[in-house]
Amino acid sequence: MRVRFHLPDFAGHFRFNLIFAEMLKRCPEYFREGVEIASVYGCFPPSLWNGGRFCGGYCDKDYVKTVVSSFNERGIPLRFTFTNPMIEKKHLSDDFCNMVMNVANNGLNEAIVFSPILEEYIRKQYPKYKLTSSTCKRITDPDAMYAEVEKDYHIVVIDYDLNNKFDILEKIPDKEKCEILVNACCDPACARRSEHYRTIGLQQIDYANHVKKHPNTAYSPDKLSKLHPEIEQFNKCSSVNRTIFDIQDLSTHVTPDDIWNKYVPMGFSQFKIEGRTYETLNLLEHYMYYMIKPECKDIARFTFLRQLRANGVLELEE
Repeated sequence: MRVRFHLPDFAGHFRFNLIFAEMLKRCPEYFREGVEIASVYGCFPPSLWNGGRFCGGYCDKDYVKTVVSSFNERGIPLRFTFTNPMIEKKHLSDDFCNMVMNVANNGLNEAIVFSPILEEYIRKQYPKYKLTSSTCKRITDPDAMYAEVEKDYHIVVIDYDLNNKFDILEKIPDKEKCEILVNACCDPACARRSEHYRTIGLQQIDYANHVKKHPNTAYSPDKLSKLHPEIEQFNKCSSVNRTIFDIQDLSTHVTPDDIWNKYVPMGFSQFKIEGRTYETLNLLEHYMYYMIKPECKDIARFTFLRQLRANGVLELEE
């Protein structure tokens, strides 16, 4: 049995995920049966191609090399969230994104795609990368989803509005190729989700361009918000702050028991934990909930917290 988890944010949660990977290696008895780290996904800011979540900050080339080698030497691929739906042809030549792709162009790493323009570019310029079809596409029609699975993708992330709709999921032609996003924080069937992705894309482009032109000046989204006032309302969306305990009542929620007792027996083996923008303790509890045996949560949490503190990831009062 292989239960493969795709974990959030190799840049912002760099040491957090490395320490967790080491705990899986050294303390496998804490983990549920078959748990593997299939990839760590995210982007190096200020990647203009990034989508799904706004990503601020800046990573230089040396940091990019360090992160890539740190995960890859452990056999863990990075998956770049290049899912910005607002990409135009002029954005394909972005120096920073192409630098990242070249650094990680070793046949192990992957990219998640949405824009047909960017997908075609990556297929042509970087054929070593395995491509994942993004949940950001919002493919909720069953027949369209089945057709997406038949396309030339390494993985297809199923729209999480289809989670727990087992009559639809059962008919997927190649379940091994599909990824289930288990802990969605967005409201089920949210009518504004696609618009939200578009505004995030605009903000990511604006931010990346600001960093290019004004590398030592703080970014202010005020100008962009005046042009696109919808950005501000999305920034206030309360769902993004939901914890592991808040999401469990959502109809899209997938429990650990569901994974092992329903999804895996059906033929699914790929599962995504979202959380690129989660604070450390919330993300930690997600990992404990999904990947650790219930009877081992206390010792696993203690072991993980102690290592996080020892490595400066988490500061606790004496």
